[in-house]
Amino acid sequence: MTEFLWRLPSRGDGRHATPGSRNRGGFGGPQVPTVATDLRPGNFGPFDDLAQVVLAAELSGLDGVLAPYDPLGEESWIVGGAALRDTRHSRVIVEFHPSFGTPVYAAKVSATLQRLSGGRLSWRLQVETDEADARARGDRVTGVDRYTRAAEFLTVARGVWNETPVAGAGFSGTGFDLDGEYFDVIDGGFRGILSGLPFPTVYLSGESEQALELSARHGDVHLFVETVDGVAASVAELRRRSRVQGRTVRAGLELPIIARETEDEAWARAERQWHEIHDDGVGARSLDLGGGRWAGFTEIGYEQPIGLVGSYEQVAQRLSEYVDAGVDSIVLDGRPHIEELHRTGEHLLHLVDPAGRTLAGQEATA
Repeated sequence: MTEFLWRLPSRGDGRHATPGSRNRGGFGGPQVPTVATDLRPGNFGPFDDLAQVVLAAELSGLDGVLAPYDPLGEESWIVGGAALRDTRHSRVIVEFHPSFGTPVYAAKVSATLQRLSGGRLSWRLQVETDEADARARGDRVTGVDRYTRAAEFLTVARGVWNETPVAGAGFSGTGFDLDGEYFDVIDGGFRGILSGLPFPTVYLSGESEQALELSARHGDVHLFVETVDGVAASVAELRRRSRVQGRTVRAGLELPIIARETEDEAWARAERQWHEIHDDGVGARSLDLGGGRWAGFTEIGYEQPIGLVGSYEQVAQRLSEYVDAGVDSIVLDGRPHIEELHRTGEHLLHLVDPAGRTLAGQEATA
C-alpha cells in the first residue's frame, strides 16, 4: 500500500515565491491584525497556521506529515510533538541530526511521544549537513564519519529500546551495553511505562554509497529525490544492498507538485511563481524535463529541485509510475500548504490505486 506524506512548512507559508511575501505563520512580511475572542495581545502565531496545515493533511486523507529539520525554521521536535497531539491518525516523522543529543535521550523523548500518540512517531535522521550549520551546532564530526556515528546512534537507540534491565538491579549487566566510538552505554534500557512501545520507523536519505549502506543496515525507509535520470537505478541498488544484509528497506521519494484541473492551469501557476523571481524573460518551461517533470522547484523556494506539474490525471499517472518502479512512500510538497493539501485530497489521491495505476485510466479502458 502506497504511503502518502506531506512536508510541513518550517518557516512560514503563503501563495508567493518570494520569501518576504510568505507571511503565514509569523515569517516574512507584516502580519495582518486579526480580531479574535482571545484577549491576549498579539496576532495568531506560527503554530496556529501549522496546526491548520497538519489538520488539513489528516482531513485530506494523507497518511502523515514530515516535520523537517531547518536551522532557520521551527524546531522539528516541537512541531512533531504538537502534530501528534493535534491528530488522531496521522503518522508524524521528526527529522533531526544525530548530534541532537545522545541516542538514549532521543529514545526516551520518543518513548514518551509514542505513549502520547499511540505509536505514531517516526524518525528521519539527517546525516549529511551543511558545514556551517554543523559548526553552529557544535558538531565536529565530518565526512564519512557522520555515517559511522549515525549507525552507532541507531544501534544504541534500538538497543536501549529493546532491552529491559531487571528492576532495581542497578548495573547488573542484564540491560544494553555498548563501548562504542561515539557512545558508551552500561546496562541501558527502559523500565515501566517506557518499555514495550513500538520503535519509531527510521527514514534515511542520500545518494552516496555510505548513505545507501546505512539504510541497508539500519533504515526502514530510504527517501530519494527525483533526478534527471530518474530513481529506478537507485531503488534497485538499495534493494541489492538490503538483500545482502538480509533485510527489506522500503524506497521513498520526496516530490513537490503543482496539480490543477488542466495542464495549462498547472503551468500557468508555475509561470506566475517563476516570474516573481525571474524577470529576464525566460519562462518556467525552460526547465521542463518532459513527462510532467519540472526542474524549477528550488527556483521558487522548494527544497527539492524536480517535481511534477500537470493536470490531476497526469500527476496521478506519474505517481503510479513511481509506485510501479518500487517507490511506496511519497512525501509531497505544495504551496500554499492548506489549499494544496485540500486539492491533493479532493482531486488527486483518489486517482491513484494501491497497485499504482490511475483509476481514471482503468475507467477509460473498461
